[in-house]
Amino acid sequence: MVNHSDIHFLAEKIMDLRSALLFSQNNSVLKLYTTIVNILHVDELGQLWFTIARPRQALQEFDREFPVRMEFFRKGKGYFMHITGKAFIINDPEEINSLIAAGIVDHIPGHMVLIKVKMSKADYFEPVDTSHTGWWRDLRMQVYGWLFNSRPGYKPYHLSMA
Repeated sequence: MVNHSDIHFLAEKIMDLRSALLFSQNNSVLKLYTTIVNILHVDELGQLWFTIARPRQALQEFDREFPVRMEFFRKGKGYFMHITGKAFIINDPEEINSLIAAGIVDHIPGHMVLIKVKMSKADYFEPVDTSHTGWWRDLRMQVYGWLFNSRPGYKPYHLSMA
């Protein structure tokens, strides 16, 4: 079950960073290229909504859904995120009009394509405070990494969304 406080936390951080690199992870011959996207909306189900430039090939030639990886980073922010999930190409005019009416997205220009990504995993990273470095702290961090197989400042969010 999805923890709504996790979704709220992630949505807040995503909207603060706003832009991400989108990597298509499918094995199809014809797949979307790696591109920078700007998030328009994060809904209560943890779905990210954004647009990309319409590809030159016919849109119906692409897979309707495919796995993606997104990397969020903004200079000057004290954190970054990596998100994996499943992307869906939304091009049904009735569905787009209902999303516009609901206020989820604004008008979609003809040269753009609406994409929805259902998050399945979100990795949140914060920098480690290195102001109090010393051999004791380094030893504690190394033992912690061995015991818990984790890096300092790393907070994984595993979202099981059905």
